[in-house]
Amino acid sequence: QVQLVESGGGLVQPGGSLRLSCAASSSIISIYAVAWYRQAPGKQRELVARTRSDGGTYYVDSVKGRFTISRDNAKNTVYLQMDSLKPDDTGVYYCNTGWAVPSGSWGQGTQVTVSS
Repeated sequence: QVQLVESGGGLVQPGGSLRLSCAASSSIISIYAVAWYRQAPGKQRELVARTRSDGGTYYVDSVKGRFTISRDNAKNTVYLQMDSLKPDDTGVYYCNTGWAVPSGSWGQGTQVTVSS
């Protein structure tokens, strides 16, 4: 089973940007769909964006036009570029394999805080 490690979170002001990274332990990540999720304080974890092995993508409505998911198979990494951040984007961000449902174990995640 491929292991994923999230990084890149931090504190940013509203309107700012962050790029999250999801680094895989194996090049086999290239054949997997990978998704980013987030969990806000007191709320359930929710899907944010996902990418298939062929490059197809999906975004939830709340992040369309602001977030971009991409993958660099040479680096075994999936990215989430987040622009025009809002306070509602605050939460712990996780990545996982799978398109329809998460298929791997959950990592530690990376904290994103959007606040002035």
